[in-house]
Amino acid sequence: MGRAHKQKTRDKNKAKLPQVPKNLKYDGKDVEFSEELADQNDREAQARSKAAEKRAKNKKM
Repeated sequence: MGRAHKQKTRDKNKAKLPQVPKNLKYDGKDVEFSEELADQNDREAQARSKAAEKRAKNKKM
């Protein structure tokens, strides 16, 4: 009798992990934004986002 004869695998879920189609994945970007409906927090978030993108572009170069 070999060692693995009665031992069960520890991770049974390994082969059953779900695969998400590319069209269902969320890229983290907002699709719709209305300047008329934006409040102060939205405007501050937009400004921070633009500043972060500018820093990232300058860092690459």
